Amino acid sequence: MESKAPGLRQRMAGLHVWAGVLAGWLLYAIFITGGISYFREELTQWLRPELPARPAALDQAAAARQALATLAREAAGADRWQFDLPGPRNNVIEASWEHGADGDRERVLLSPVDGAVLHPRATHGGEFFYYFHFSLHYLPGTLGRWIVGLCAMMALVVLVSGVIVHRRIFSDFFTFRPGKGQRSWLDAHNVSSVLGLPFYVMIMYTGLVTLMLTYLPWGALAVFGQQQARPAMAQAMQARFDTPARSGVAAPPAALAPLMAQAGARWGAGNIGRVIVTHPGDAASRVAIVRGDGGRISVAPAYLLFDGANGALLAERAHSSPALATWGTAYGLHLGRYADPALRWLYFFSSMLGAAMVATGLVLWTVKRRTRPGASLAWLRFTQAGNAACVAGLITAVAGFLLANRLLPPGLAERAQWEVHGFFLCWAATALYAAWRGGAAAWRALWWLAAALWCVLPVLDACLAGLPQRALFVGFDSAFAATGLLCLYLGYRMPVATRQ
Repeated sequence: MESKAPGLRQRMAGLHVWAGVLAGWLLYAIFITGGISYFREELTQWLRPELPARPAALDQAAAARQALATLAREAAGADRWQFDLPGPRNNVIEASWEHGADGDRERVLLSPVDGAVLHPRATHGGEFFYYFHFSLHYLPGTLGRWIVGLCAMMALVVLVSGVIVHRRIFSDFFTFRPGKGQRSWLDAHNVSSVLGLPFYVMIMYTGLVTLMLTYLPWGALAVFGQQQARPAMAQAMQARFDTPARSGVAAPPAALAPLMAQAGARWGAGNIGRVIVTHPGDAASRVAIVRGDGGRISVAPAYLLFDGANGALLAERAHSSPALATWGTAYGLHLGRYADPALRWLYFFSSMLGAAMVATGLVLWTVKRRTRPGASLAWLRFTQAGNAACVAGLITAVAGFLLANRLLPPGLAERAQWEVHGFFLCWAATALYAAWRGGAAAWRALWWLAAALWCVLPVLDACLAGLPQRALFVGFDSAFAATGLLCLYLGYRMPVATRQ
């Protein structure tokens, strides 16, 4: 008698499981670091406690005037000045200058009050987690982006196949049976999957769109040509513009305040993100006022370009082509820079829910296979250790990065890079321990280690950063303590569940 061919659901079940298993560890890391990235500006402030708080009443025009005065003193003769103005989420002016088109860029942080050069501890700040989540940090060239893109594609396959596999997807959402072993892991996986499903589809698809020219560059090459594609695309997708060569004729710069007032009248007060000055002090100078990303979904570039000598408006870029507007909207949805604090928290918790979806799926896979006859014990031990190192180990490594920021000497050479080394060394140590210890004991020890590190952070912060702290620090320290308590609970509960 011929066996019946597997149906669509059976085929999708196999696809769902193996796509999830192969991409699961990296997807978990991408969800965690991507979620942290929604607060990267605030986290960067916490990681640089020496910097003063943002003034309660900040005048962007006054801050820009202070920045120009400092750049005229520190970067006289540079071909290009650029500074990002402080806003609701950042507390300093980030300024830079270049000598020549191919010259090195020098960067400084300035006080928005008096333009003084600030010297905080060296750190990559929240940018480390932002870049890790789509480039995996240490991998050469664009290899990390290709791997992350492949994982995103596999995640979309997992989501679509999961919807097909689960016949009672919505009724399962309202079902959770704790203490039932494998059934409990499946219930937790279903709940976390259905609750965040719209977010997962959006974030995976828009993540692929943000890097579409890395994966599918041929359309741009056909439009712009092989040689000019990269600079032409950069000019189209960023706030870049053509400027004339230096005239060699000195000319006093036009007042910046009226130029910023014109931008504020178009975009609203406080929506200026960046000021770019080319050939400062020359008759051929240009000043670009660039719109910030706050208060709008699309990140497509918008700016006003002025004559730097007489202040005349030369060009305005307010609208983009349909293709660029679509790309900018997808990019903006992914980054969430437009979001107010409440929506940004929703982004964060949705990312953490995605991490929980991946983690429960990984654990469920090992729990199911441990009960099957003929299962490879070596393979099961490897996947169990990998799950513990990936899930609990990554949470421990994030705490290690934050602790390194507070404990490393401020004058240490390559201090910022040592914070990153601390993250990876901590993660590697948890992987070695999980491989050596294995099983439920590894889960318990790693979660309790993570709990200890996260709970130490607020105490250490109060001792080293000083009291009283501003509200931002209190908020982060409270979040760290809550994370520590959650890890403590997981250290108690999860090893029991994984033995069932």
